[in-house]
Amino acid sequence: MALKIGLILIAILLISCNSFTINESTPNLRVSENKRFLETENGDPFFWLGDTGWLLFTKLNREDAEKYLEDRRQKGFNVVQVMVLQNVMKSVNIYGDSALIDHNIAKPLTTPGNSPDDAYQYDYWDHVDYIINLARQKGIYMALVPVWGSNVRSGHVPKDQARIYAEWLSERFKDYSNVIWVNGGDVMGSDSIAIWKTIGSTIRKTSHSQLITYHPFGRTQSSTWFHNERWLDFNMFQSGHRRYNQDTTGLHYGEDNWKYAVDDYNKTPTKPMLDGEPSYEGIPQGLHDPSQPYWTDSDVRRYAYWSVFAGACGFTYGDNAIMQFHKEGDTDSAYGVKDTWKQALNAAGASEMKYLKQLILSRPYFERIPAQNLIAGEQKEKYDYIAATMGKKYAFIYTWNGSILNINLSKITGSEFKASWYNPRNGTSAPIGSFKNEGIKVFDPPGERENGNDRVLVLDWK
Repeated sequence: MALKIGLILIAILLISCNSFTINESTPNLRVSENKRFLETENGDPFFWLGDTGWLLFTKLNREDAEKYLEDRRQKGFNVVQVMVLQNVMKSVNIYGDSALIDHNIAKPLTTPGNSPDDAYQYDYWDHVDYIINLARQKGIYMALVPVWGSNVRSGHVPKDQARIYAEWLSERFKDYSNVIWVNGGDVMGSDSIAIWKTIGSTIRKTSHSQLITYHPFGRTQSSTWFHNERWLDFNMFQSGHRRYNQDTTGLHYGEDNWKYAVDDYNKTPTKPMLDGEPSYEGIPQGLHDPSQPYWTDSDVRRYAYWSVFAGACGFTYGDNAIMQFHKEGDTDSAYGVKDTWKQALNAAGASEMKYLKQLILSRPYFERIPAQNLIAGEQKEKYDYIAATMGKKYAFIYTWNGSILNINLSKITGSEFKASWYNPRNGTSAPIGSFKNEGIKVFDPPGERENGNDRVLVLDWK
């Protein structure tokens, strides 16, 4: 008996040496009953607060991955969007491990074992495993892009190889409760649509309990091509990096990212949606010309509150240095990046995103709806736009530049209500007072009327 117990203990020890600790702090996600939001399998609200850590798997070692994920956990992020394969022709991580054999996406390069202490065992895919498990322990979901869109557009991913790869990938990661699938990758669905449909439907066959969406090209929406696909659980749009006067095609909404949200909100069948790539903090306006002004934290807040108040189930933040994990000495960094990724960890916008999540979750979640009818008079345009959302006993109204708010009180119930100002920059709340529910009420936000002096008017009633 003692020998048998000893053998069992040795077996357990060997297994533990070749596996990673799993802490089920990330329950499976699903679409809410009203089809507008995401929730955990326990029925708890899940407000998607994402970060674009696109090159996490290739640019960071284990120590730096721990630093990055822990920082994002502390700042309230619960999703990281990341590329599994950025470039099939150069699919090598920081340890020098290749992801593929002969650049063939249907031939992942794996080794026996997965011990981080043994370079011959620890391969590219083990590093992906390691980071996903690390994220799970911190309550962070990993939104995985199987292969970035440029690879498909350039012809490096034939349809038959895409199917084999998607089968292998989904089988490997199907039991991860913190995996979300993001098909596409900055590409129009009409570009190689058969391949995107193949990847989506193939993953769905294996990954029954994991959510799937599609990351489209700048200033487009996944719903344009895939809204009725059974594998698409929720829509994603990319409002992009151009300011109003740079968006000259007339085919897009420019900075008015709330318009994408309104479009998707009104589609049938009903599906959740969110802005998966707005303008990044610390990136040139227009993306490619570093001589242009750079987007700031106030711009990021505007995109966040506009889209969420228009009905989005969350929001994805991005920083120029973080998304490419720029380091000193890098020669392949892009978009006029100025900071290193470690410096950018504490960018103002990254620290401010949690206050949106904090506000949204402070009131009953699943009943929230867009409420532009709260705005009395003619709705203003561009930076003067006012966004409103409400539940049964509360309302939030957002102004980005401190504009005076004229509120139509006939749209709320109750004879009296309390009002307060919520500051999106620091999460503080300042009471205004209690008022009778009569006609139109004018509220003047604190401070000067200027871009970035944003406030949320919060109304509560019984």
